[in-house]
Amino acid sequence: MKKISVFCDGGARGNPGPAAIAFVVSEDGKIIYKFSKKIGKTTNNVAEYQAVIEALKWLKQQTTNNKQHTTINFFLDSQLVVNQLNGFFKIKDAKLRNLIIKARILEQEIGRKIFYNLISRRQNKIADSLINQTLNSVSR
Repeated sequence: MKKISVFCDGGARGNPGPAAIAFVVSEDGKIIYKFSKKIGKTTNNVAEYQAVIEALKWLKQQTTNNKQHTTINFFLDSQLVVNQLNGFFKIKDAKLRNLIIKARILEQEIGRKIFYNLISRRQNKIADSLINQTLNSVSR
């Protein structure tokens, strides 16, 4: 059984402010894909959700072609987003509620077990670095 790890991050300079998302995918410990992009002006929380959604979209494309049973672990450094995705925290903000609905639909379409885990920013340094590189390139 393959083990997929997805390290996600989203960030905004200012809150709201110019924002970017990033994710890094590894399979059995080896990095197989990195992605980052600018997403315009938004909040940190929206950016975190957008990173998860973008990663889920990528995974959906990959799993369509590969029916092998896979466990997918997401790692994020946002306590709020992890706890909302795991159903521990209520989602009061309408924008975040709409984003979690998108995530749930993608999870169902992927059809694999997906787990969301909280890690420190230090443990998420590759995705965090991609965010900063993307935001730095945007502001020039």
